[in-house]
Amino acid sequence: MTKTLTRSNRNRVIAGVCAGLAESLGWQPKTMRLLFVLSCLLPGPQVLIYLVLWIVMPKRPSAA
Repeated sequence: MTKTLTRSNRNRVIAGVCAGLAESLGWQPKTMRLLFVLSCLLPGPQVLIYLVLWIVMPKRPSAA
């Protein structure tokens, strides 16, 4: 069974990208967010990558 990378619906702060990545890795969403914020202190395209993931990653279907 393959796991699809999706944005989280329940743990989202802005777009659910960090929470979706954290859930797929088995991490806590707060840990992923902290790592993202700390990585923004380093030079690189972190914000651009986040925006691309926001566009590319589908939303997880909400359970009714």
